[in-house]
Amino acid sequence: MVAIFLKTLPFFALIGLGYWAGRTRFFSAEATAYLTKFVFYFALSAMLFRFSANLSLAEVWDSRLVAAYLWGTAFVYAIASLVGFLRGLDVATNGIEAQCAVIGNTGFLGVPMLTLLLGPDAIGPVLLALTVDMIIFSSLIVILITGSREGQLRLATLKTVGIGLLKNPMIVAITLGFLWSGFGIPIPVPLNEFLAILGGAATPGALFAIGASLASKSAERIEIAGWLTFCKLVLHPLFVAFGALSLFGVDPYKAGVIIATASLPVAGNVYMLAQHYGVAPQRVSAAILVSTTVSIVTVSLVVGWVSAL
Repeated sequence: MVAIFLKTLPFFALIGLGYWAGRTRFFSAEATAYLTKFVFYFALSAMLFRFSANLSLAEVWDSRLVAAYLWGTAFVYAIASLVGFLRGLDVATNGIEAQCAVIGNTGFLGVPMLTLLLGPDAIGPVLLALTVDMIIFSSLIVILITGSREGQLRLATLKTVGIGLLKNPMIVAITLGFLWSGFGIPIPVPLNEFLAILGGAATPGALFAIGASLASKSAERIEIAGWLTFCKLVLHPLFVAFGALSLFGVDPYKAGVIIATASLPVAGNVYMLAQHYGVAPQRVSAAILVSTTVSIVTVSLVVGWVSAL
């Protein structure tokens, strides 16, 4: 377990370095925003395209794995929603809290970290989990917020969701990569090297950007942040593990990867959604800050456990 912790430590050290840069204002909020854009639209997209272009969808697709991850995620989403309902939250705020409970930082933290810690074969399960998060749950929160405000589900809402998915560079990169692979098109050496260089910036850039963005986060309403952190770092991997290992009989290695994916801290894009729609952004901010801090220990524990599966 100590060896696993030491392997994860450099990743969190990069997050810490970014946090220091943001906290001391060596990196301004504007600089952080532009670094995040670079990673999101260029470096991470290059990494995801290169990964998926060298895989076939038939190799990656695993219906049992998708079912297990979806079942575990939906179960925790329901638990967080029920608790929010009992606390008297409105639909939009309840949806944002449930989003914090299940949507981890898979793109910026999970893809680079888990493929290095668990091996290159981890990329397939990670991509499947990332796709489920983006297509199902990221769409669900938009539908819940807009539907609750307008009192009905309109065609325009579904159009907005669809356009949002088509504009998401991670979805575009993964889809184009699998299409490239599906048509059996070889990647020219110069293009492959270009993607390798650009994609190589994704890991340090993403981790640094996470830390720098955390510098602007505050830990208000700490009791709610603690509950959402417990949901994300404990309940989510626990229920995904139950689904993968007991209900759906997922291959042990793949099960370990999606359990580790479920153990990641709350994603930064939940904050962007909360801020965009004006729904409890400070609450989400606190959940991201607390869950990321606690995950320094919990992710190491989970990765150590799944490595033995």
